[in-house]
Amino acid sequence: MNAIRVLLVDDHAILRAGLRALLSAYSDIQVVGEAADGTEALTRVNEQSPDVVTMDIAMPGVNGLVATRQILQAHPKTKILILTQYDNKEYVLPLMKIGAAGYVLKQAVDTDLVTAIRAVARGESFLHPSVAKVVL
Repeated sequence: MNAIRVLLVDDHAILRAGLRALLSAYSDIQVVGEAADGTEALTRVNEQSPDVVTMDIAMPGVNGLVATRQILQAHPKTKILILTQYDNKEYVLPLMKIGAAGYVLKQAVDTDLVTAIRAVARGESFLHPSVAKVVL
């Protein structure tokens, strides 16, 4: 089985480094790149063709909502997994409506992120429990 190719998108370099280190412990997940904003994310998706993009929402320049829409329009098979601190409906519902495959909070445990990456890569959805409450 091929490893799940993941692109990390977050404006905080130390968070991206931590995620890269965390995910490197899993043989079925390969981090293929990083981006600090939505514009760079679209460029990296075009270059790397990841299976899953972990996407922050609040970033300078092109934010996660706009970047998610742009990526899914250009690469509809790419799965977008939102990874953010925001769990309110003003963010969750628009992102789900435009096609984000999952939503994980940065407060979640590390295994939730790995589970979410695997789930969205299989074509399933993943919602952190507190986010599921907002959606319901």
